[in-house]
Amino acid sequence: MTADSIIIYSITLFFCLFVVWFYVRMGKSESRGTLEKIEVAQLENRFEPLSLHPYVNLNACIGSRACIKACPEKDILGIVDGKATVINATNCIGHGACFHACPVEAISLRIGTEKRGVELPHVNQSYETNVKGLYIAGELGGMGLIKNSVEQGKVAVENIAKQGKSGKEGVLDIAIIGAGPAGISGSLTAKKLGLSFVTLEQDSLGGTVFTFPRSKIVMTNPMDLPLYGKVKLFDTSKEELLRIWNDALGKNKIAIHENTKVESIVPLVDDTFKLITTDGMEFIANHVLIAIGRRGSPRKLNIPGEDRTKVAYRLLEPELIEGKKVLVVGGGDSAVESAMLLMDTNEVILSYRNEQFARIKQKNSEKIETAIKDKKLKVYFNSELLCINENDIVLRTEDSPSEGILMQNDLVYIFIGGELPTQFLHNAGIEITKRFGQIVRKH
Repeated sequence: MTADSIIIYSITLFFCLFVVWFYVRMGKSESRGTLEKIEVAQLENRFEPLSLHPYVNLNACIGSRACIKACPEKDILGIVDGKATVINATNCIGHGACFHACPVEAISLRIGTEKRGVELPHVNQSYETNVKGLYIAGELGGMGLIKNSVEQGKVAVENIAKQGKSGKEGVLDIAIIGAGPAGISGSLTAKKLGLSFVTLEQDSLGGTVFTFPRSKIVMTNPMDLPLYGKVKLFDTSKEELLRIWNDALGKNKIAIHENTKVESIVPLVDDTFKLITTDGMEFIANHVLIAIGRRGSPRKLNIPGEDRTKVAYRLLEPELIEGKKVLVVGGGDSAVESAMLLMDTNEVILSYRNEQFARIKQKNSEKIETAIKDKKLKVYFNSELLCINENDIVLRTEDSPSEGILMQNDLVYIFIGGELPTQFLHNAGIEITKRFGQIVRKH
C-alpha cells in the first residue's frame, strides 16, 4: 500500500468514525430531550393515554422518524435509543398519520391501556353492533377526528348497501341518527347509492361541530365527501366547514330533520327497526346508523342555580359578549379555548377542580400560560363552584373558607364533558364494553 493510499484510507476512516460519533452523540442528545419531555408529561398527567393513541412495537421499530414527521400535533411521539416512543399520549386526537407513515408497520392504534379502560359500544369491522342491522360510526365508536368520522360514515353505509334495498312500502333502507361529520357523510353516501333514508339531528346541522365557538379551527387535513369530492382544508374554521356541508347537502337535495331527537330504537319482529322521536314522530327502517357524539348530553354540576338562563354549556358567538363578568368551569380544551376567546372583552375567571391542566393541547397550554402571566384572565385551580345566583356565584378556592366566597357574575359556561348515552344504547340492545389496549382498525 502506497503512502498516498494510506493517507486516503486514514482520512476516509476518520471521516466515517466522525460521522458515527456525531450520530451517536446526536442520538444520545435526542434521547435525553425526549426523556425530559416524558418526565414532564408524567408529572402533568399527560403521559397515560385517555382513549385512542399510538402503540409502538419496539421489536419492529427501526427509528425512521417517519411517524414523528407525519404527526400534525407536537410532541406526541419522540425517539429514545433509536426507537419511537409516546410522550404526550393524552394529546393524541387520532389522526392516524403515524400509523400510515411507518414503513415497517411498527405502530398500531389502540383504545385504552392495560390500566385504564375506555367504555365503547361493541362494533365489528363493518361498524355493525352486536344487534344485526344497527351500525355506529364516528365519535361514539371511539374515532373523534372529523376526517375519521367522515370516512366511517361512508364505509358504514356502503356496508349497509351490500345488504340490499328494502322493497317494502313505508320502510326506509336506513335511518341515520345524527348530522355531524359521520351522519352527513353517511347521508351523502346513501344518496349516492340510491338508498331511501332519513337523517335526524337532535340539535343543528354539524352536531358537535356546530357547538364549537365561531372562530375555532376544526380541520387541518383534507377530507373526501361523497358526491362532493375531495376538499382541501387547512386551518379551516367552523363556519367554512358548515358552509361546505350545507353546500354538499343542498346540491344533492338532502334535507336534515334538525331539532328532532330520537327517544328510542325498537327492534321489530320482522328485523326492521322503529325509531320514535320525542315529538311523537315514527320511522321504520331496515337499518339504523347511529352517528351521534359521545357527549349526547352535557354533564352537569347539579348545584343550586344551574338551571338559570345565564348558564350555558356551549359558546357559539363569543364576539357578541362584551363587558361581562364571566365564569368558565372546566379544564379541557373547550373550557380553555372559550375562556381565551372571551378574555379580551370581558372579565374572565376560569375554575378547574384539579391542581393543573392535564388534558389540553400543547398550543392551548402555551397560550393559557401566557394569558395568565399577562393577567388577561384569572385561573383558580383546586376550586369548586358551589352555587349560581342571579347576580353572583359562590366559588370555593384553596384560600377560601369551606362555604366559599361570593363573586359578582353575569354569565357561567360549564365545560365538564358529556354523558355517554349508555341507557339509549342499552335500550336498543347494544352491548357496551370496557376496552383495555384494544387494537383499532383504521381506514
